[in-house]
Amino acid sequence: MCSEEQAAHSGMICITSEGKTMDSVVDPRFGRCKNFIFFDTDTGSFEAYENAHSQFQGGAGIQSGQFVVSKAVKAVLTGNIGPNAHQVLSAAGISVFTGVSGTVKEVIDNYKNGEYQTADTPSVGSKFGMPVKNNQRKEG
Repeated sequence: MCSEEQAAHSGMICITSEGKTMDSVVDPRFGRCKNFIFFDTDTGSFEAYENAHSQFQGGAGIQSGQFVVSKAVKAVLTGNIGPNAHQVLSAAGISVFTGVSGTVKEVIDNYKNGEYQTADTPSVGSKFGMPVKNNQRKEG
């Protein structure tokens, strides 16, 4: 990889995760993911944070997006992202990569190798990660 490509994939990134280790599986949801892992591609160090917004009735994507923006990341890697979170991250100049799966470590390696394409649009509609209550399901 040339130095220009390395620079494009260096710095702090955020990966949505079901756990708090490098061996954890990527959480397919952004706003309602269980954890965020912030990984510094320059030093190899990381920090894991529980997503305090995952159980919000509404606004989880926006609140999660604002939290990630506050950590000064340059990229987010997740399975899916809705329109509100995508807008918050894009407005802050953060690149969003969707459709990622596997372990956090695998995703980081793939990112460093330039194997992902930026998502210019949300991958799901709003309210995607919300649990469906039994009385809200329509039969028919």
